[in-house]
Amino acid sequence: MAHGTARIGRDHYRTEIAVGGHDLVADEGPGLGGQNAGPAPYDLLLASLGACTAITLRMYADRKDWPLESVAVGLRLSGGRDAMRIDRTLTIAGLDADQQARLADIAERTPVTLTLKAGLPIDTRLS
Repeated sequence: MAHGTARIGRDHYRTEIAVGGHDLVADEGPGLGGQNAGPAPYDLLLASLGACTAITLRMYADRKDWPLESVAVGLRLSGGRDAMRIDRTLTIAGLDADQQARLADIAERTPVTLTLKAGLPIDTRLS
């Protein structure tokens, strides 16, 4: 399964991330004391959902040999701590209405979608 690390030093709040063989930087915006050197943590969460949605829909259309030209996944996180929600909008080019509806249905069952909807236990320990 996936494995990653996140390290922060004295920089407020630049975080070096290594995951899946790739190096990323996360940060907060100036309003929260960061330098906006990379996406904020919730931005990365949306990126994960968007990537999983787009990849899964492309895979499904490819298996069906559908003439999918593109999928754009618009994402918006809203609400407060107790009522957070993600609104996802799919813009699909190259398919008819029935095929688009099928992809919208598939989007509800992508791996990251299901993980977020189900919740995920997190075990924390000191090394």
